[in-house]
Amino acid sequence: MNDSFDLVVIGAGPAGEKGAAQAAYHNKRVALVEHAPKPGGIAVSSAGIPTKTLRETALYVSGFRHREVYGLSLNLDPQVTLERLMTRKSEVVTVMTRAVERNLTRHGIELIQGTAHLGPNRTVHVSQDKGEKRTLQAKVILLATGSHPILPAGVPFDDPDVYDPVGILQLDRLPSTLLVVGGGAVGCEYASIFTALGVKVTLLDPHPQLLRCLDLELARLQAEVFSNVGMRLRLGTPLTNIRRVAGRLEVHLANEQVLYPEKVLFATGRAGNTVGLGLEEVGVALNANGDIMVNDRFETTVPGVLAAGDVIGPPRLASVSMEQARVAICHAFGSKFKERVDPFVPHCVFSIPEVAMVGMTEEQAQAAGIEYEVGRGQFSANSRARISGLHEGMIKLVFRRADHTLLGVHILGETASELIHQGQLVLHEGGAIDRFIHMTFAVPSRSEAYKYAAYDGLTKLDRRREAQQRCFGHD
Repeated sequence: MNDSFDLVVIGAGPAGEKGAAQAAYHNKRVALVEHAPKPGGIAVSSAGIPTKTLRETALYVSGFRHREVYGLSLNLDPQVTLERLMTRKSEVVTVMTRAVERNLTRHGIELIQGTAHLGPNRTVHVSQDKGEKRTLQAKVILLATGSHPILPAGVPFDDPDVYDPVGILQLDRLPSTLLVVGGGAVGCEYASIFTALGVKVTLLDPHPQLLRCLDLELARLQAEVFSNVGMRLRLGTPLTNIRRVAGRLEVHLANEQVLYPEKVLFATGRAGNTVGLGLEEVGVALNANGDIMVNDRFETTVPGVLAAGDVIGPPRLASVSMEQARVAICHAFGSKFKERVDPFVPHCVFSIPEVAMVGMTEEQAQAAGIEYEVGRGQFSANSRARISGLHEGMIKLVFRRADHTLLGVHILGETASELIHQGQLVLHEGGAIDRFIHMTFAVPSRSEAYKYAAYDGLTKLDRRREAQQRCFGHD
């Protein structure tokens, strides 16, 4: 057996798979080591695809999308509903896992199931099932080991009704009440999914704002939408203790309030998988947050050892992880195919409704000292949104006053994760919001809200100029 490779990748998630495929595409001999029984990483097994599948299935079986249009009020059998959810989730996970396996096979990548440990001189020691061991020699090593949920200290995760984002996917019944701790993307996604299924959800976060990475206006609007559909928000309220007393969970808050949820989900962030790789032994440095340090070519502190994806820190998005790995491999093997990661990365939250952003927030533009304006296209005035019954939210454009250059796009509403890419293209061009005015959008379509957001923004500029002229004339 020839155990010498051009590239050895550790981790078969989005970064590992795409990095391996990029090298194989350029005729490199590649081995991919994965400790899990199947490739795909958490994006396929326990995070991205499963969560989004649950979202779509929940919307379908509950009639939540059309509740206002058709006056639906479905009485769902909780057990049957959960069975449908989990069956559909498993079906999609199986299909997508096979797609990853086919991609590796198509590129001639050797998939090795086992636990990897770095050795000197770019070697990787693999411990396989049944005690077999292999030592792989590589010209280049890519660390793409992903991340895991952060489990806060003092939380009884051994309690059968206390979950992390991975464990919740094994839920055996729908609870009547659920407390979600964490107002980030994962917390908001799960909280809104269970709300759509009729569960009484409370969303708790110590910070006064949901989704702190987003534009403040949209984060506040999302909180308002959540409240309007029956979700209880407890923001700016830290949790101090959780315990089981007399057979039921007690959750104590800093304001001395006590909650008694049937189940609790902690969605309090993720951390890179760095333990057990032998990083210190070979000299791979970590930063203060415990993530692997890399430069702009995704090289670690050890020559020939690269890292990409969740293991190097935020934003920990599958889409970005894939691109980081591709760029890393192209630099490592001297290819000009892909030299940098997209500077305009869309961030999407697959809650109900979705939120998406790309570029600068209003707060960032203000902090940078840019003279900016905003334009809003409300979905409440959009014919397609009205037809669908989901007309919450808007498209918000942040742009420079002087030349109308688009700085950022922020969307709250159904299909926000699809709509965001139109704004992304204009950002790549360095274009102005006038581009949306000159475009012809299908009617009815949600995309048409871009045009009215641009009209709104330019109208505000005209009014501002008129006010300034009146002021100047008065002086």
